[in-house]
Amino acid sequence: MLKIYLTRHGQNQDNADGILNGHRDESLTTLGLDQAKMTADYIREAKIDFDKIYTSPLLRASQTAKVIANELGVNEPEIIPELIERDFGSMTGKYVSDIKALCQPDIIETDTVTYFLAPDGAETFSDLVRRGEVVIELIKEKHPSGSVLLVTHGDIGKMMYAAYYDLDWRDVLINFHFGNCELLLLSEDSPASEVHVFKQNQHNH
Repeated sequence: MLKIYLTRHGQNQDNADGILNGHRDESLTTLGLDQAKMTADYIREAKIDFDKIYTSPLLRASQTAKVIANELGVNEPEIIPELIERDFGSMTGKYVSDIKALCQPDIIETDTVTYFLAPDGAETFSDLVRRGEVVIELIKEKHPSGSVLLVTHGDIGKMMYAAYYDLDWRDVLINFHFGNCELLLLSEDSPASEVHVFKQNQHNH
């Protein structure tokens, strides 16, 4: 049986500054590095062994992946381009606090995040579900069994979860939060309701 673990990158400077990063490529903050180490500590204590670690090409994810790999003594992470975050289009680089003003009524508000649905040039969540399906099939082809870790981002990570468990993306946005360096498990013997393996206290988005 294949177990696919997902973690979101640690906090980066855009997260700390309340800026929508999308494909922007800022480094991890000191807190982000600490979050990555805490996730590695949990993985070690839980005795989870990975056959391979894959990462998004963006710096905040690849730095997170390298910290975890180094802490666990796993080989260099391999980049999968499709693990990259959603293209935020015209919202790239805008402040999180401006989402409602710039994007309503095409938004979904939750307790933790306000999601914009269709700004100019942005990938839609349906696009992300399809991309998530591509990644999952790729991983299944490479690894018929065993355990792998995918280091990715908030929106694409949530849509991979939606794709794996065949859930409606709107329901996932409303009911599901994927914080920095939290760990998820996608597996045939792990129900969708129990996907969170490890949660962290979140600071500054």
